[in-house]
Amino acid sequence: MQQAHVQKKGKRLKNSRYISGFDGIRALAVVGVIIYHLLPYKLQGGYLGVPIFFVVSGYLITDLLLQEWEQNGRIDFWGFYARRLKRLYPALVFMLVGTGTYITLFQRSLLTNLRSIITTNLLYLYNWWEVGHGQSYFDRFNGESPFTHLWSLSIEGQYYLIWPLILIALVLIIRKRRTIAYLLFALAAVSAILMGVLYTGPNTLNRVYYGTDTRMFTIIFGALLAVVWPSTHLREKVTARSRWTLNIIGIVAFIAMVYMYFELAGQNTFTYRGGMFIMALASTALIAACAHPGSDINRWLTNPVFSWIGTRSYGIYLYQFPVMIFYEMRIKDIANHPLMHATIEIILIMIISELSYRYIEAPLRHYRYRNLGRSIYEFFQKDSVYGLKRLWVIPVVLLIGISTYGSAIAPTKDAKNVLQENILQNQTSASVQNKKALAKQKQAQKVADNKRRMKKLLNKKLTHKQYVIAKKYGLTKREFLTVHQQPLTAIGDSILADNSKDLQTVFHQAYVSAAVGRQIWQAGDVLKSLKKKGELAPNVLVNLGTNSPMTPAQIDSVVNAVGKHHKIFWVNCHVPTRNWETEVNHTIQGASKKYPNFYVIDWHGYSANRTSWFWGDNVHPNPQGNVHYTQLVAKQMSKHLKIK
Repeated sequence: MQQAHVQKKGKRLKNSRYISGFDGIRALAVVGVIIYHLLPYKLQGGYLGVPIFFVVSGYLITDLLLQEWEQNGRIDFWGFYARRLKRLYPALVFMLVGTGTYITLFQRSLLTNLRSIITTNLLYLYNWWEVGHGQSYFDRFNGESPFTHLWSLSIEGQYYLIWPLILIALVLIIRKRRTIAYLLFALAAVSAILMGVLYTGPNTLNRVYYGTDTRMFTIIFGALLAVVWPSTHLREKVTARSRWTLNIIGIVAFIAMVYMYFELAGQNTFTYRGGMFIMALASTALIAACAHPGSDINRWLTNPVFSWIGTRSYGIYLYQFPVMIFYEMRIKDIANHPLMHATIEIILIMIISELSYRYIEAPLRHYRYRNLGRSIYEFFQKDSVYGLKRLWVIPVVLLIGISTYGSAIAPTKDAKNVLQENILQNQTSASVQNKKALAKQKQAQKVADNKRRMKKLLNKKLTHKQYVIAKKYGLTKREFLTVHQQPLTAIGDSILADNSKDLQTVFHQAYVSAAVGRQIWQAGDVLKSLKKKGELAPNVLVNLGTNSPMTPAQIDSVVNAVGKHHKIFWVNCHVPTRNWETEVNHTIQGASKKYPNFYVIDWHGYSANRTSWFWGDNVHPNPQGNVHYTQLVAKQMSKHLKIK
């Protein structure tokens, strides 16, 4: 066990322990987060690394504060705040300035709200800004921001500011640790219950995911553990039975955490109604076992790799999103080699984190800011000891200047590009056409023998208008008439919104429900609502999978919402700029083998290498691509809707 003494305004904390296994726990947390962002279909619960960070932080900070109180009879609040700022602010400021500069120079599509984003992050209020302005943490395609992950740092900052004051109030007023522990557990339970109550579906996800009040129970669990399990009060010598009891607790907790890493999807209702609470309990148990000097968990979690990752985990967490997003915006074929690109991104993150740790975090963490005036004076002297190091001021000033300029010109609303304008126009047109389509569907339901009516239509010549439509979309007379009069409910994301006008031109009775950024877990409520109103057509077209990975269970949920008496036609995805394309399409294909009423429309295979069919993002079909998309859907559906 390594020993470490913590400097407290001229006095040292006696017997203070550096628990090296905590670096291993931090490594477990940050690796989970990184893998989740790079390969979300491999580790769908990796985002749960953040609650682990929260519990560790809650324990360490509370433990050190209580040690200082016990030894000195007081807490040096200003010293505490100064140490936190010196530890966290330099890298955060560098990340914000560096990212803002890159956006200003090379990625101006991300300039929107840059000023507000930087300001709220510097004030540690960004999580609440995200509640009102940000996108879902699980929306992996629709305008993903390089700053989204910083919400957790704001919660940490708020905790560092307020918790020392609350803790001392509790110690002075209540005094008994057991009573304080009961009170903390009650507060943690209230926070967890609040998360469950406020979460009522996808529309409230941002509120519960980013909210300080709904996430605070994880930090409180760490603080509670420090109250009842102080690191300096734990005996190193314990019986063999006690040692293995601690080991087993740690092992079981570790297994539970890894299991949730793989199984607890962020879109699962249980995640917010018990799942995160269980993860917090498991994390607390692992930390308790690791903190005890009588167990072996600390030794098992101590190794050079974990130590390196753990000590640099703050930087790794900070720089992950900018690296991933900027890299993925430049590379257009990520889906073809997801593991290769993920490896490259990890290497870039590690290199930047190491440089940040060596040249920003460590030096500024130990710098005595009381000497700042003297350092500035020395800097400008002719024979300055800084020598050529002074040249670093040039890129620093440039970075700050460019970032400030970007913040000054940043719009507060996204300017719509041609694709977005096209989608908006098509959505407006679809909403008008939807009313007509529903009326036609209801009228068709009143016809006693729809098959006989369709056979009559097939024997007639196409009108001039119908002939023009059929020719434009490359459909035979039979294919066109088979789908033209078929009732259809189409539900999807921006791909379908982009295509809605073309689809309703061919499918005269198509009701289209499409929204930019729609996720698969949002589809169930839409389908159930239509079904409840009797407006769900016998044929259902689904285009989901562009914005994030999906699981078989999520597809099962959509299929169950539709019902077995409806035919489901699922368009697989063409999203080569995202690493989940192949996995999503495999999942969709797997559902077709499971359900007899489930048919796959292979848009991915049909559009392969057809870059001329897409807008600049190589994901959304352009007008030419929409013609081919509609043609494929009509031809494939007509095969399964033959009128015998």
